[in-house]
Amino acid sequence: MAYENILFDLDGTLTDPYLGITNSVKYALEKFNILENDINKLKLFIGPPLEKSFIEYYQFDKNKAKIAIEYYREYFSEKGIYENKLYDNIENLLNDMKNKNCILATSKPKKFALEILKYFKIDQYFNEIIGSNLDGTLSEKEEIIKYIIEENNLNKTETIMVGDRKYDIIGAHKNNIHSVAVMYGYGSKEELEESKPTYFCKDVMDIIKIIKREHL
Repeated sequence: MAYENILFDLDGTLTDPYLGITNSVKYALEKFNILENDINKLKLFIGPPLEKSFIEYYQFDKNKAKIAIEYYREYFSEKGIYENKLYDNIENLLNDMKNKNCILATSKPKKFALEILKYFKIDQYFNEIIGSNLDGTLSEKEEIIKYIIEENNLNKTETIMVGDRKYDIIGAHKNNIHSVAVMYGYGSKEELEESKPTYFCKDVMDIIKIIKREHL
Protein backbone atom coordinates (compact mmCIF):
# COMPACT_ATOMS: atom_id res chain seq x y z
CA MET A 1 0.00 0.00 0.00
CA ALA A 2 1.38 3.42 -0.96
CA TYR A 3 1.83 6.25 1.50
CA GLU A 4 -0.99 8.79 1.40
CA ASN A 5 0.13 11.42 3.93
CA ILE A 6 3.48 12.96 3.04
CA LEU A 7 5.10 15.27 5.60
CA PHE A 8 7.84 17.37 4.03
CA ASP A 9 10.59 19.24 5.82
CA LEU A 10 11.46 22.56 4.15
CA ASP A 11 15.10 23.65 4.62
CA GLY A 12 17.51 21.17 3.06
CA THR A 13 14.67 19.08 1.65
CA LEU A 14 12.60 21.29 -0.66
CA THR A 15 14.80 24.38 -0.72
CA ASP A 16 18.49 25.14 -0.26
CA PRO A 17 18.48 28.03 2.26
CA TYR A 18 22.26 28.08 2.78
CA LEU A 19 22.95 31.75 2.09
CA GLY A 20 19.82 33.10 3.75
CA ILE A 21 20.26 31.22 7.02
CA THR A 22 24.03 31.59 7.34
CA ASN A 23 23.92 35.31 6.54
CA SER A 24 21.12 35.79 9.07
CA VAL A 25 23.09 33.95 11.77
CA LYS A 26 26.23 35.93 10.93
CA TYR A 27 24.24 39.16 11.26
CA ALA A 28 22.87 38.09 14.65
CA LEU A 29 26.29 37.06 15.97
CA GLU A 30 27.79 40.39 14.95
CA LYS A 31 25.31 42.10 17.26
CA PHE A 32 27.13 40.32 20.08
CA ASN A 33 30.56 41.24 18.64
CA ILE A 34 31.09 37.67 17.46
CA LEU A 35 32.68 37.80 14.02
CA GLU A 36 32.33 34.63 11.99
CA ASN A 37 33.95 35.13 8.61
CA ASP A 38 33.61 31.52 7.52
CA ILE A 39 29.86 31.20 7.02
CA ASN A 40 30.31 27.55 6.12
CA LYS A 41 30.63 26.92 9.87
CA LEU A 42 27.11 28.26 10.30
CA LYS A 43 25.40 25.66 8.12
CA LEU A 44 24.85 23.67 11.33
CA PHE A 45 21.99 26.11 11.96
CA ILE A 46 20.07 24.68 9.00
CA GLY A 47 17.44 22.30 10.35
CA PRO A 48 17.16 22.46 14.14
CA PRO A 49 15.32 25.17 16.11
CA LEU A 50 17.38 28.37 16.28
CA GLU A 51 17.32 28.57 20.08
CA LYS A 52 18.85 25.11 20.33
CA SER A 53 21.60 26.03 17.86
CA PHE A 54 22.61 29.31 19.52
CA ILE A 55 22.78 27.52 22.87
CA GLU A 56 24.65 24.49 21.57
CA TYR A 57 27.14 26.13 19.23
CA TYR A 58 27.75 29.50 20.93
CA GLN A 59 26.89 28.68 24.55
CA PHE A 60 24.17 31.35 24.74
CA ASP A 61 21.72 31.07 27.62
CA LYS A 62 18.00 31.02 26.80
CA ASN A 63 17.56 34.77 27.20
CA LYS A 64 20.56 35.61 25.03
CA ALA A 65 19.41 33.07 22.43
CA LYS A 66 15.98 34.73 22.34
CA ILE A 67 17.58 38.12 21.63
CA ALA A 68 19.81 36.53 18.97
CA ILE A 69 16.73 35.11 17.25
CA GLU A 70 15.20 38.59 17.12
CA TYR A 71 18.34 39.88 15.40
CA TYR A 72 18.34 36.87 13.09
CA ARG A 73 14.79 37.67 12.02
CA GLU A 74 15.68 41.32 11.32
CA TYR A 75 17.93 40.17 8.50
CA PHE A 76 15.99 37.08 7.50
CA SER A 77 12.62 38.79 7.07
CA GLU A 78 14.06 41.40 4.69
CA LYS A 79 16.86 39.61 2.85
CA GLY A 80 17.59 36.09 4.05
CA ILE A 81 14.21 34.66 3.19
CA TYR A 82 14.92 35.33 -0.50
CA GLU A 83 18.53 34.09 -0.43
CA ASN A 84 17.15 30.67 -1.14
CA LYS A 85 16.55 28.32 -4.06
CA LEU A 86 14.50 25.26 -4.91
CA TYR A 87 16.38 22.03 -5.36
CA ASP A 88 16.20 20.62 -8.89
CA ASN A 89 13.00 18.68 -9.70
CA ILE A 90 11.13 19.73 -6.54
CA GLU A 91 8.20 21.09 -8.51
CA ASN A 92 8.11 17.89 -10.58
CA LEU A 93 8.08 15.89 -7.36
CA LEU A 94 5.25 17.91 -5.83
CA ASN A 95 3.23 17.85 -9.03
CA ASP A 96 3.53 14.06 -9.05
CA MET A 97 2.31 14.06 -5.43
CA LYS A 98 -0.72 16.31 -6.08
CA ASN A 99 -3.16 13.48 -5.38
CA LYS A 100 -1.51 12.82 -2.02
CA ASN A 101 -2.08 14.63 1.26
CA CYS A 102 1.10 16.73 1.32
CA ILE A 103 1.76 18.67 4.50
CA LEU A 104 4.70 20.94 5.27
CA ALA A 105 6.28 20.08 8.63
CA THR A 106 9.02 22.60 9.44
CA SER A 107 10.67 24.06 12.53
CA LYS A 108 10.78 27.39 10.69
CA PRO A 109 8.05 29.82 11.79
CA LYS A 110 4.90 29.21 9.77
CA LYS A 111 4.83 32.87 8.71
CA PHE A 112 8.19 32.57 6.94
CA ALA A 113 7.53 29.07 5.61
CA LEU A 114 4.34 30.19 3.89
CA GLU A 115 6.09 33.19 2.35
CA ILE A 116 8.85 30.94 0.98
CA LEU A 117 6.35 28.51 -0.55
CA LYS A 118 4.48 31.39 -2.16
CA TYR A 119 7.73 32.95 -3.41
CA PHE A 120 8.58 29.72 -5.23
CA LYS A 121 4.92 29.22 -6.27
CA ILE A 122 4.64 25.77 -4.68
CA ASP A 123 2.18 26.59 -1.89
CA GLN A 124 -0.71 25.13 -3.91
CA TYR A 125 0.73 21.63 -3.53
CA PHE A 126 0.27 21.59 0.25
CA ASN A 127 -2.99 20.87 2.05
CA GLU A 128 -1.56 22.26 5.26
CA ILE A 129 1.49 24.21 6.38
CA ILE A 130 2.65 23.59 9.93
CA GLY A 131 5.62 25.49 11.36
CA SER A 132 6.75 26.81 14.69
CA ASN A 133 5.20 29.80 16.40
CA LEU A 134 7.13 33.07 16.61
CA ASP A 135 7.33 32.69 20.40
CA GLY A 136 9.36 29.50 19.93
CA THR A 137 6.62 27.01 20.77
CA LEU A 138 5.92 24.04 18.51
CA SER A 139 9.51 24.14 17.23
CA GLU A 140 10.69 20.57 17.90
CA LYS A 141 10.10 18.25 14.95
CA GLU A 142 8.72 15.54 17.24
CA GLU A 143 6.04 17.98 18.47
CA ILE A 144 5.21 19.17 14.96
CA ILE A 145 4.72 15.65 13.62
CA LYS A 146 2.60 14.69 16.63
CA TYR A 147 0.44 17.79 16.18
CA ILE A 148 -0.11 17.05 12.47
CA ILE A 149 -1.04 13.42 13.11
CA GLU A 150 -3.45 14.22 15.93
CA GLU A 151 -5.09 17.25 14.32
CA ASN A 152 -5.71 15.40 11.06
CA ASN A 153 -6.37 11.99 12.60
CA LEU A 154 -3.85 10.45 10.21
CA ASN A 155 -3.36 6.73 9.78
CA LYS A 156 0.26 6.24 10.83
CA THR A 157 0.85 3.30 8.49
CA GLU A 158 -0.01 5.59 5.55
CA THR A 159 2.12 8.49 6.80
CA ILE A 160 5.80 9.23 6.09
CA MET A 161 8.20 12.05 6.99
CA VAL A 162 10.69 13.29 4.37
CA GLY A 163 13.66 15.28 5.67
CA ASP A 164 17.41 15.85 5.58
CA ARG A 165 18.41 16.01 9.27
CA LYS A 166 18.33 13.63 12.20
CA TYR A 167 15.60 15.74 13.81
CA ASP A 168 13.19 14.72 11.03
CA ILE A 169 14.03 11.04 11.37
CA ILE A 170 14.03 10.97 15.18
CA GLY A 171 10.74 12.88 15.19
CA ALA A 172 9.26 10.24 12.88
CA HIS A 173 10.55 7.41 15.10
CA LYS A 174 9.01 8.97 18.21
CA ASN A 175 5.66 9.20 16.46
CA ASN A 176 5.85 5.67 15.04
CA ILE A 177 5.78 6.62 11.38
CA HIS A 178 8.16 5.81 8.53
CA SER A 179 10.77 8.25 7.26
CA VAL A 180 12.91 9.12 4.24
CA ALA A 181 16.36 10.62 4.78
CA VAL A 182 17.35 12.70 1.75
CA MET A 183 21.10 12.69 1.22
CA TYR A 184 21.34 15.92 -0.80
CA GLY A 185 20.53 18.22 2.15
CA TYR A 186 22.48 19.23 5.25
CA GLY A 187 22.55 16.08 7.33
CA SER A 188 25.83 14.17 7.09
CA LYS A 189 25.82 10.54 6.05
CA GLU A 190 26.93 9.58 9.57
CA GLU A 191 24.20 11.65 11.21
CA LEU A 192 21.48 10.14 9.06
CA GLU A 193 22.74 6.57 9.36
CA GLU A 194 22.79 6.87 13.15
CA SER A 195 19.17 8.11 13.18
CA LYS A 196 18.08 4.97 11.26
CA PRO A 197 15.50 6.19 8.73
CA THR A 198 13.20 3.72 7.00
CA TYR A 199 14.66 4.72 3.64
CA PHE A 200 17.60 6.65 2.22
CA CYS A 201 17.24 8.74 -0.91
CA LYS A 202 20.00 10.33 -2.98
CA ASP A 203 17.84 11.99 -5.63
CA VAL A 204 14.68 14.11 -5.46
CA MET A 205 12.82 12.03 -8.02
CA ASP A 206 13.59 8.81 -6.16
CA ILE A 207 11.33 10.09 -3.37
CA ILE A 208 8.38 9.37 -5.68
CA LYS A 209 9.34 5.69 -5.96
CA ILE A 210 9.60 5.41 -2.18
CA ILE A 211 6.28 7.11 -1.50
CA LYS A 212 4.50 4.98 -4.10
CA ARG A 213 6.49 1.95 -2.90
CA GLU A 214 7.52 1.24 -6.47
CA HIS A 215 10.96 0.20 -5.19
CA LEU A 216 9.52 -2.79 -3.33
